[in-house]
Amino acid sequence: MKINNSPVSDNVIRIIREKGLKQCAVAQKAGYSRQIFGNMINNNRVIRPDDVQRIAAALEVNAGDLFETETLGA
Repeated sequence: MKINNSPVSDNVIRIIREKGLKQCAVAQKAGYSRQIFGNMINNNRVIRPDDVQRIAAALEVNAGDLFETETLGA
């Protein structure tokens, strides 16, 4: 069963790419195994509010940045 963690999972992936980070390094910095972190951003595990805080800290962004959606036409 797929879980929909959007927009958080989409933004985590985008930020990792933009910053040129490795997913396993972000997982480790946030205190997750590579497998658990991968499951979260691939929509196989629910991202809870405390996960958002940990992931945002590991990415060095504000937690609110993980909830942003693209504005069309902007």
